[in-house]
Amino acid sequence: MSIVRDPSLAESGRMKIQWVQDFMPALAAIRTRFQKEKPFAGKKISMSIHMEAKTAYLALCLKEGGAEVHATGCNPLSTQDDVAAGLASLGVEVYCWHGATPEEYEEHLTATLSCHPHLIIDDGGDLVNLLSGKRKDLADNVIGGCEETTTGIHRLKARAAAGALPFPMMNVNDAKCKHYYDNKYGTGQSVWDAIMHTTNLLVAGKTVVVAGYGYCGRGVALRAKGMGANVIVTEIDPIKALEASMDGCRVMTMDQAAPEGDIFVTTTGCKDVIVKRHMEKMKNNAFLSNAGHFNVEINGGDLEALSERVYLRRAEITGYVLKDGRTLNLLAEGRLVNLASGNGHPAEIMDTSFAIQSLSLEYMLTNGGGLQKEVYEVPDEIDAEVSRLKLAGDGFEVDRLTKEQEEYLLGWEV
Repeated sequence: MSIVRDPSLAESGRMKIQWVQDFMPALAAIRTRFQKEKPFAGKKISMSIHMEAKTAYLALCLKEGGAEVHATGCNPLSTQDDVAAGLASLGVEVYCWHGATPEEYEEHLTATLSCHPHLIIDDGGDLVNLLSGKRKDLADNVIGGCEETTTGIHRLKARAAAGALPFPMMNVNDAKCKHYYDNKYGTGQSVWDAIMHTTNLLVAGKTVVVAGYGYCGRGVALRAKGMGANVIVTEIDPIKALEASMDGCRVMTMDQAAPEGDIFVTTTGCKDVIVKRHMEKMKNNAFLSNAGHFNVEINGGDLEALSERVYLRRAEITGYVLKDGRTLNLLAEGRLVNLASGNGHPAEIMDTSFAIQSLSLEYMLTNGGGLQKEVYEVPDEIDAEVSRLKLAGDGFEVDRLTKEQEEYLLGWEV
């Protein structure tokens, strides 16, 4: 039995789901095959992933493949209640609502696993965490699963290194179709969509500080530059920092960047990227936002301790009035800003990521029984297949090597 905030919102949710379907051709092609072949017949799939329209479409594709699908969110603020209701009305068991308390959030995760799933899709590692700890009793059927995000992969690899990973997991986050397109172009656009919608302020002319220059950070910096911002990048990796400098960004430490930034965006997946000593140096009315999975990159406890007044300034913007009179603005409680304050990645971007998810889950079903309890990379053939489907859906073709060209590349004669 689904647990959603308001079942009467289902029509609005179904409209959103129908809208994105028209812009996700790769996943549509996979759905068509799944409808015919039913690769997941008789299997149960539990999903913890941002509950919005693109995710709902992925759940429906798996259902069309014969699975019994149980779904929840992976962040209390990214759940869209109408989408949750709409997905539940279409035959998927859904357990989530926007703004869930920590206790409710864990209850929803547990409810999603109560079916004793054969496969899981995780985003941040919360399902694996439960199946490895409090609810080991629900892991008896699990063959394996997929992980969607950088933070979750960090957790999984740490578990695997300690011999504490309960079943094999696929590293969807590092698939080429994920980090080249989703992380760079999806995060780059959706973060700024959310910040601009939430603040209704100009980006051009402002100084933007991007913490981390991985694929997400590159995308955020690229879009900020394109809108006329002055971009500073902070990094711990000298190679990435050098790349940022050659891409036209200024590179410095967060201590140096703190007094210069108008808008801060963290994209590291690590905790305490912005802490008290940085906040003490920031401009009045600086904006703090996070594009990492968990709300640990901006230290909320330090922000509270420095403040003598905390109040809601605008939807998803909390003002912290410091003792010296400056105000710092925290977006979306420091949670994943593009989903907590926006609609997440564009449908065309999630088409590739969720196509990777669906094929990786099929691979795990077929091969998981023979795999070790480790983190596996997505096979190149899955990446290539998704790229071909995406190109075909968009009306594009690529060249192919002739037999002579293949022989040339494999030989040593000029």
